Amino acid sequence: MDAAVRELSYAQAIQEAMAIAMDMDERVFLMGEDIGVYGGAFQVTGDLVERYGADRVIDTPISELGGAGVAVGAAVTGMRPIFEFQFSDFATLGMEQIVNQAAKMRFMLGGEVSVPLVMRFPAGSGTGAAAQHSQSLEAWLGHVPGLKVIQPATPHDAKGMLLAAVADPDPVMIFEHKLLYKMKGHVPEGHYTVPIGKAEIRREGRDLTIVATSIMVQKALDAAAALEGEGIDIEVVDLRTIRPIDRQTVIDSVKKTSRLLCVYEAVKTLGIGAEVSAMVAESEAFDYLDAPIVRLGGAETPIPYNPDLEKATVPQVPGIIAAARDLVKGVR
Repeated sequence: MDAAVRELSYAQAIQEAMAIAMDMDERVFLMGEDIGVYGGAFQVTGDLVERYGADRVIDTPISELGGAGVAVGAAVTGMRPIFEFQFSDFATLGMEQIVNQAAKMRFMLGGEVSVPLVMRFPAGSGTGAAAQHSQSLEAWLGHVPGLKVIQPATPHDAKGMLLAAVADPDPVMIFEHKLLYKMKGHVPEGHYTVPIGKAEIRREGRDLTIVATSIMVQKALDAAAALEGEGIDIEVVDLRTIRPIDRQTVIDSVKKTSRLLCVYEAVKTLGIGAEVSAMVAESEAFDYLDAPIVRLGGAETPIPYNPDLEKATVPQVPGIIAAARDLVKGVR
């Protein structure tokens, strides 16, 4: 491995990106509940308050609407805030500022105003946090013109996409799956960016395209590795960006494999898989399909507290293997 590339956890990569952003631009500052002395609910901000002071790593009151409003106002007046919602579920309390203010200002003011705002959302199930602290709500914000919505799936992308988000003139919403925070991977030193709006092919294959997001990318890769022994060759596309979607990468992959399986943790109905499915069905890739498009998403239920039930409500590797096998073998 190159000396300039280390192995960091997903959380460490995010913290390093925020530190680099603050070093490079004095307008960048952090806001959120318990991100200061406590270091964040998931210890992502860590010791940044000691390094940059309480004026740039700001503990906010328990008022998501108020904090989001301050962040939007700061962005409009020339600052570059990074606002952390303690859990993505709490975005519900800040939707007025996100949807009606941050997303609309450039449009309503004739393009004369930008809102260079980053919002971070620890999301997803698997931590035993139950129904009000475990949702995957990225499709909600992906429905809003004026916002960019991303879901990094690796430590490398977590750092690079956050740095790209800080540099973006428009509001960028980053959904970080909580189970990814301890995931380790190769991360280059210093400043680099990963483009927003560009998917990544994580594994090439010829028999089936799996379009996956966030933590489901690794699960799709695990399923693909297992099915390789059965002679099934799967291509895994990491969507990375929910809005704007990289249409061409997905369509080109489906034209090559002639089959599509969408895997995502959010509730299946009206999730990102529905948009990807419709996008492919409306494109030239439709004529290449040899089987129906299949979506594998979360169950139509709130996330349970019981760990076994919690696990059962979202796609797991065995279910991905079964769905992929059925698609390739013509069961569906």
